[in-house]
Amino acid sequence: MMYPFMTLEDKTGIAHSDIIEKNGKENVKVFFEQPVNGGFNSAECWLPNYEWTLKEGFSDLQISYFQNFLESTAHIIFELARNGGFENASGF
Repeated sequence: MMYPFMTLEDKTGIAHSDIIEKNGKENVKVFFEQPVNGGFNSAECWLPNYEWTLKEGFSDLQISYFQNFLESTAHIIFELARNGGFENASGF
């Protein structure tokens, strides 16, 4: 399941998955989607390794911005992923 996390000023939507166990470790998929004429720019990054598995339509500068964004919010995204997104998280 994917949960909405945030929408940036440029209309890029950010969503995250539930916790996904891989090799005994907690992982979370974070998806970025920006509407453009005729479709969407899309990117996908797996935490905690910051492994980018999709980068379609976004510039290197945008991906760098997203990387910095994730590095500063990964702890929040993990907490939300453990609790079923904003709607089910306490204290937000």
